[in-house]
Amino acid sequence: MRTHDVLIVGGGPVGVMLAVALADRGLDAVVWEARGDDPAHPRALGGHPPSIDLFDRPGPADDLLADAVRIRKGIARSGTRTVGVVPFDRASSRWPFVAAVPQDRTEAVLRTGLAARRDDALRRGVRFVGLEQRDEDVVVRGVDDEGPVVVAARFVVGADGTRSAVRAALGVDTRDRDLPDRYVMGDFADTTGHGPDAVIHLERTGVVESFPLPAGRRRVVVHAGSAHGPSAPVSADDVARLVSDRTGSPVDPATSTMSSAFGVRRRLATRTVVGRVVLIGDAAHEISPIGGQGMNLGWLDGHALETVIAAAVKRRGGRVLDPTTFARFEAGRARAAARAARRAGWNAALGRPVGGGAGRARDRVRGAVRRAPSRHGLASVCAMRWA
Repeated sequence: MRTHDVLIVGGGPVGVMLAVALADRGLDAVVWEARGDDPAHPRALGGHPPSIDLFDRPGPADDLLADAVRIRKGIARSGTRTVGVVPFDRASSRWPFVAAVPQDRTEAVLRTGLAARRDDALRRGVRFVGLEQRDEDVVVRGVDDEGPVVVAARFVVGADGTRSAVRAALGVDTRDRDLPDRYVMGDFADTTGHGPDAVIHLERTGVVESFPLPAGRRRVVVHAGSAHGPSAPVSADDVARLVSDRTGSPVDPATSTMSSAFGVRRRLATRTVVGRVVLIGDAAHEISPIGGQGMNLGWLDGHALETVIAAAVKRRGGRVLDPTTFARFEAGRARAAARAARRAGWNAALGRPVGGGAGRARDRVRGAVRRAPSRHGLASVCAMRWA
């Protein structure tokens, strides 16, 4: 049985990004992905400056940015008034913007980059079943259409999402909190006239977030009340009506290419390292998608991890594991996840419906923050320079 340096479970953007980085370090890293097909619908869409740095390897960065809308500022509006502007020009000297590109395109760029390095690194249609840790490696069991699949690896990375099977196999608990918010979103033809700017409509009946997409489209995300029980299906007409009612700008539902609804949950794994197995991305921390931090946080997990794993493999071929190998990584990423979760909670609270004096007070606070010199620091936070 062959022993790989690293087996990554989960072939989404976080797992494949890590595989690219490890390949660039000369490591034998392979990826198992249960899905046989590419994702059908775009989800996350923002590449923040630290993440663009990670794409800046031979090939992927230029490919990603060629398709991206470069968002250089966010505009906060309430009714017909502009209450503040958050510029991204100081968030990074090299990448003074957030790159808006749908997740399906991002994943395609990453898969192409990985295939250019090693064309058999990504194995589709393999579902993780379980693992057994030994002194010098980990035996990992999976299954595909032809039957059982068994490999060994010095280290295993669980990048398999919010319902992580790797996390379950390790017996790692999570600290969960469901927030009382429901959102709907959709992608439509952009008739707003806002160009490459992101616009946040801070309305008394709930927030409307609006982000430019490539090819003359725009994504809108709308607070749709409290979440009680399973989310009901949502149509393009539903999303368009909410946006038009709150912002006064008409949205044509006939131009929709996607609509969906989601609730907000915070889930943090109580441990992200167990022996030779490490959890990253949504397997380690699920936070609100509002603010676009989740995928970027996972990429930064991988960036921190690649250095640790590369050093560990070089020491006696990774056969001997120092118990403190991942200690600093685990502590640092736990702090980053907690900060991101707090910010996601603030974003959710600021987007909820309010009325009367509370609404006017909140508008004043929002406007003061976004007009003050601190808006440049706020831009750095939004662009995840701290993570």
